[in-house]
Amino acid sequence: MSGKKRHNHKNLKIWLLGIEIAKDISDILVLFPKHEQYDLSSQMNKSSISISSNIAEGSSRTDKSFSHFIDISLGSSFELATQLIIARHKNYIDDNTHQTIENKLEEFQRMAMGFQNGLQ
Repeated sequence: MSGKKRHNHKNLKIWLLGIEIAKDISDILVLFPKHEQYDLSSQMNKSSISISSNIAEGSSRTDKSFSHFIDISLGSSFELATQLIIARHKNYIDDNTHQTIENKLEEFQRMAMGFQNGLQ
């Protein structure tokens, strides 16, 4: 029966941090050049939203299935980290903004991996 436990995603710290990261990304994307609207901006928006969305979707599943959704969420966080490096390289964000969001992504990754290990 342990594999049947469901989680309330709104009570999960990893979900809350994912929401915070998505908000941070949304706030910086308004500063990006218009020509990036359908390229880097769009990709960063999708990656950031995917982090908490997959936690929410997976929370209604069995622990084994939830673990898979956490994998997807982690993948999105690593994708976003790469996109942040590109944004910094293009001077769309400054070092401080990059480091602040990078730190949150690393914290999310540690927490998500720890939570995932507890599911197995």
